Amino acid sequence: MKKVVFITVHPDDETLSMGGTILKHKATGDQIYWLILTNISVENGWGERVVVKRQKEIQEVCKRYKFNKSFNLNLPTAKLDTIPMEDIIQKISRVFIKIQPNIIYLPNRSDVHTDHQVAFQSAFSCTKNFRYPSVEAIYMGETLSETEFAPSLAEYSFIPNYFVDISDYMGEKLSIMKLYDSEVMEGSLPRSLNSIQALNRYRGSRINVPFAEAFQCLFKMW
Repeated sequence: MKKVVFITVHPDDETLSMGGTILKHKATGDQIYWLILTNISVENGWGERVVVKRQKEIQEVCKRYKFNKSFNLNLPTAKLDTIPMEDIIQKISRVFIKIQPNIIYLPNRSDVHTDHQVAFQSAFSCTKNFRYPSVEAIYMGETLSETEFAPSLAEYSFIPNYFVDISDYMGEKLSIMKLYDSEVMEGSLPRSLNSIQALNRYRGSRINVPFAEAFQCLFKMW
């Protein structure tokens, strides 16, 4: 049994990027934890009904994935670059000290959303194994509508080298994604159910399975 923490910037990132992998870790008996970095609030200009709806979505998603525990740093969404990175690192570090994670999943460092870039830099700073000796593996995932919109330059490329067969969990992943009804797009837009399934089918073709999620392995103890 491993302790696995999934770090996401916004609710829905976890399902878009690694929903099937979360379900698979749970099914294999691992302890799974969700660390959300940002939240919306009335104080930051969001309507009260929207805020209440989002909190209900998060609660329902937690139940569906059966997380052992979830954490929310409640930092303002779309404003992480206005917060001293040291403060974000300290908040993430405190969660890591509580969990003592063995496996960490991170957002992609080159996603077009600045929140994702700051989140990666802050969280990766909390993975030095001489300070966090429990860490055995670190993976970086891709998020539809963010990863593929990074500049078309080599240094921003997402080059997966680790694939997780999620064929048994694809249906449940899509079902959970539907809970975010305000985020799901239509047709062939990036966050549509069609596009989510198409990406996972394409990633599955890499390892000859119906559906897979792709990651870059940044560190692994052998």
